[in-house]
Amino acid sequence: MRGMRESGPRSVTAELTADDLDVDRTLRPKSLDDYCGQERVRENLRVLIQAAKERNEPLDHVIFSGPPGLGKTTLAGVVANEMGAKLHTTSGPAIERTGDLAAILTNLEEGDILFVDEIHRLNHQVEEVLYPAMEDFFLDIVIGKGPAARSIRLDVPRFTLIGATTRTGLLTGPLRDRFGISYRLDYYTTEELARIVVRSAGILGVDIDQQGALEIASRSRGTPRLANRLLKRVRDYAQVKAEGSITWDIAAEALKFFEIDEMGLDWMDVKILTALTKTFRGRPVGLTTVASAVGEDPATLEDVYEPYLLQTGLIIRTPQGRQATQLAFEHLGVVPPATR
Repeated sequence: MRGMRESGPRSVTAELTADDLDVDRTLRPKSLDDYCGQERVRENLRVLIQAAKERNEPLDHVIFSGPPGLGKTTLAGVVANEMGAKLHTTSGPAIERTGDLAAILTNLEEGDILFVDEIHRLNHQVEEVLYPAMEDFFLDIVIGKGPAARSIRLDVPRFTLIGATTRTGLLTGPLRDRFGISYRLDYYTTEELARIVVRSAGILGVDIDQQGALEIASRSRGTPRLANRLLKRVRDYAQVKAEGSITWDIAAEALKFFEIDEMGLDWMDVKILTALTKTFRGRPVGLTTVASAVGEDPATLEDVYEPYLLQTGLIIRTPQGRQATQLAFEHLGVVPPATR
């Protein structure tokens, strides 16, 4: 893993990039039958959607939580398609004022679905106005200030709110309690990701065998978005360096070329582990200290990088801070301090 570049976009970041947007809509499944993984969530939604359609009612409000890239936005689109409803998409930070929310809700039609990404970042004043809209389908808007202020009531169509959050703990209790349906999405297995890679390769017109798909899946950190991104990078490599077909050899060669190791770690992950194992010699270290050592924002470190390192057992959280495990020392080939 030597000689890694420390500039430019992170290869396996779970955030959406402009590169994803070109084919992202094409690769996204449109129905529950096409959706791979999250079996419990998928089957539960199938029952709830069928029941709502038979009663000719909107689906109850839904909240999806979990790390980035696991399919929360995709599931919102699938639910809309299964319900035969129009999907309106926005995000928590984009709704700055109560007037913004009022404009969105009053433009909805009966049975429409409003998807709010990063819903935990809603302004608290906006959140207060949202409560009656979710429960009783009306808005109380205050116009003016001081003695001249007056409240008006606006009826809104019966709609379904689908929220997505990567930080469940930041959701306020009153907002969380107003969602009748709540699901947390889990990381995908290698086999599930391999099915997604094969499906995406078919859509992109890429020739890939099962072993090649499994190799890409095994380095995708349990995340479909990353699996699709790595597939596109391996496709590019195979097009230029090979004959276009992706086999196990080509996939492994391409991923090594793009500095993604056997555990799906890229140069930033290795930089974090190197700081914990070498710079701090395996001692527990606070989040801000680790962030300063690797030149990354603490919130980004916690939200994007840490979940996978924790899941794979490469680091642990202790009351004193973050600490590298024996597995991290072994993976980097570093001798633990106690045995030196």
